[in-house]
Amino acid sequence: MPTDALLKKSESAANGLTSAEAQRRLAAGGPNTIKHTRRDPLWLRFLRQFWSVMAALLWVAGILAILAGMQELGYAIFGVIVINGAFGFLQEYRAERAIEALEKLLPSRNMVLRDGKETRLDASQIVIGDVVCLEQGDQVPADGQMIAANELQIDQSSLTGESFPQTKVPADNTGAAPLSKLERRDLIFAGTGVVSGSGRMAVTATGMATEIGTIANLTQTVREQPSPLQLEIAHIVRIVTVLSVVLGGVFFALGMASGKMNATTGFFFALGVIVANVPEGLLPTITLGLALGVQRMARQGSLIKRLSSVETLGATTVICTDKTGTITKGTMEVSELWSSGRTVKVSDAGAADDQELRGLLCHAMLASQALSERGNPMETAIFRYSQQLKLDGSALVRERPSLSVHPFDSFRKRMSIVRESGSAKTVYVKGAPLVTLGLCTSWLNRGAVEPLTAATQARIRADHDALADRGLRVLAVCERNEGPNLERSLPAELERELTFVGMIAFWDPPRAEVAGAMEQCTRAGIRVIMITGDDGRTAQSIARQIGLPVSSVMTGDELATISPEALRETVKTSQILFARTSPQHKLAIVKALKENGEIVAVTGDGVNDSPALKMADIGVAMGIRGTEVTKEAAEMVITDDNFASIISAIREGRTIYSNIGKLVTYVFASNVPELIPFLCFVFLGIPLPLTVLQILAVDLGTDMFPALALGSEPPEPGIMDLPPRKKSDHLLGFGRLARAYLFLGLIEAALAMFAFYGTYWLAGWRPGALMDDSGELYRHATTMTLTGIVAAQIGNVFACRSERASIFSIGLFSNPRVFWGIAAELAILALLIFVPFLRAPFGLAIPTVRELSLLLAFPFVLLSLEELRKVIVRVRATGPRRAHAT
Repeated sequence: MPTDALLKKSESAANGLTSAEAQRRLAAGGPNTIKHTRRDPLWLRFLRQFWSVMAALLWVAGILAILAGMQELGYAIFGVIVINGAFGFLQEYRAERAIEALEKLLPSRNMVLRDGKETRLDASQIVIGDVVCLEQGDQVPADGQMIAANELQIDQSSLTGESFPQTKVPADNTGAAPLSKLERRDLIFAGTGVVSGSGRMAVTATGMATEIGTIANLTQTVREQPSPLQLEIAHIVRIVTVLSVVLGGVFFALGMASGKMNATTGFFFALGVIVANVPEGLLPTITLGLALGVQRMARQGSLIKRLSSVETLGATTVICTDKTGTITKGTMEVSELWSSGRTVKVSDAGAADDQELRGLLCHAMLASQALSERGNPMETAIFRYSQQLKLDGSALVRERPSLSVHPFDSFRKRMSIVRESGSAKTVYVKGAPLVTLGLCTSWLNRGAVEPLTAATQARIRADHDALADRGLRVLAVCERNEGPNLERSLPAELERELTFVGMIAFWDPPRAEVAGAMEQCTRAGIRVIMITGDDGRTAQSIARQIGLPVSSVMTGDELATISPEALRETVKTSQILFARTSPQHKLAIVKALKENGEIVAVTGDGVNDSPALKMADIGVAMGIRGTEVTKEAAEMVITDDNFASIISAIREGRTIYSNIGKLVTYVFASNVPELIPFLCFVFLGIPLPLTVLQILAVDLGTDMFPALALGSEPPEPGIMDLPPRKKSDHLLGFGRLARAYLFLGLIEAALAMFAFYGTYWLAGWRPGALMDDSGELYRHATTMTLTGIVAAQIGNVFACRSERASIFSIGLFSNPRVFWGIAAELAILALLIFVPFLRAPFGLAIPTVRELSLLLAFPFVLLSLEELRKVIVRVRATGPRRAHAT
């Protein structure tokens, strides 16, 4: 509305509010700050991490162990709970920082008119109706309407993603134009910055009522959902919990029914069964494995902020990507030139020596303010190309100094500069071709000025449309050589009766790697949807160039008119592109995709992208162009802003998921040889072959490093030629559980019990005789059981490196970390056995050479049997000849 009407409605004045009125409004409306939605206090969220299903099971086991006099076991279990809880809390706390980054966009202090005087106030004290004075370098503290401006230009990129500064003028000068809120020249928004000029604004909205407040509210109300890996781990925890408790209860009942134990002995037996089935080291091992994956991705330019998000990439089914700077290079380049009715590509032979084209570039430089690598992207592109042609723009400008400048704005869609050359004065204009063409009465044809006929105008429009249809941005260049007092004239008087000189077509070329990345996405069964604030024709042209098929384009205005149900159907279309979208539109698209069961990755760089990044299964922020708000809202940051880097990260994510599957198989296989000794203890009446603390020595000690080595396996060939895994596929599905428990685990259990009985046999024991259940021989026997499990796990780590392929086909030495993991495993075992203060609490003894000789074949026995199983699996899947070749 006009300035007078605005001030009247807000009960303010051009010289601002009185201090008393401002205080009254502050008390009524609250401070001008970004508010946090009410959340549970940190201490409560911290405590909640220690009461999951797995944690509850471990708490009970730890407390019972301490009550039973097994303090070491209890404390070890509590340590596992603390480690897992701390990791969970740190991941949740990270979400708070996205809102803190939004708050940093608001300035701390601004110049405000109070009681008719300029007063520097804290931004939080600004209220509706205040008049704020803005200068170059200021941050805008609130939303408002301009009431005075002197060549004021605002950087709105944090809200719109557009890199061009916007010229702002009072509403009285804008005229009527059907523009969106963010495009309007009279409105100014909190969190944006003053690039140049000065002005005054009347505040119309503060705090959460501002545009940035709306985005903050969207960002906070979007709750982070658990990642697919977190859901998988929860699934594993449920299976393990039910299995452990049921087995503990069943075997307690069987033991009591057998009459071989009293309630106390039965309790210890049940506790041992539960501890043997709970893989206490699984979560720390997965966490460390993910951390190794994060380090590898960091070296490739992808920074992961939430560990569990690494695997989410591997499950991604849809990538929602923006265009500028991600698909494209993010820099404008001159592509084609139009002069005298002909279009010439700059790459054509002879273009560099064409005098008409060189003259067009000279006119364009005289119509520009930037003659260096800094400034308006189109102007800097003209400068760079002119340098290639050895045109000295700086000398040209010095010869014709500027008398007045009327900057580009979104309403006029053009800019003009008045320059003098000796006694002559010339207006140089450049802007949107179809708008500027309407102001022309003549055109420059082969160096001669000719009248602009209707036929010529139609030809120019047709040539312009052909350029625009190819995704090029087109700029018209015009001039006017006559008229008195040009430097003191208003734009409306200057920008008429122009001569049309020519057009320059620019493009933001696609990155060279993107076409290959798109092809990989197709092979990997991943859909790519482009969501851009740019024009649909431009985006569709870029899509064609990178091999992204697009059959339909939907604009933000069209999207806003359809129901959520219709949008869910729309996003099922495999070849759709969204153009001219807002933050709310992007959020709605992501939500619809997720409701359809997709695993969605979203890229973004501006503040306006942060709600969609939080809604996505994994948000990907741009490291170069991305704002701090975007980086905080995202789980992943691409340091080179390159779409191809996302595909590399997806490959790594798939590899990590595959490796976690191998790791899980390895860890769960050792549960069986930990459980079988307890069953033999009860039902065969033998001494307990393995103590509870020795079980923990395997789960939290010797198993850790080989498992980590499995977590660093290189990608398997063809991993990006497979579709994303289904949500119904679980890390601990029946196949993996059967392989771990019913095959590998049983082999390990048989070998471990062979080591136990073999120790007694070497000491003279024979079947039917009593077995010592205490003393040196008993400690030797339990030591051999523990050592036998470790020896079998050495074979198991090689067996788990693949599910079907032979270890010899993937290369026995292709992952050197496996050998380092085995060395670390043996070192831990040696410390437990040979260091006295460790040996005693674990009930171990130093084995003899004769006893250790029993274990030498264990790794080879397990690996040989597993290789035989893999041959059978391959034969069934592919036939005898092909399986043999594999």
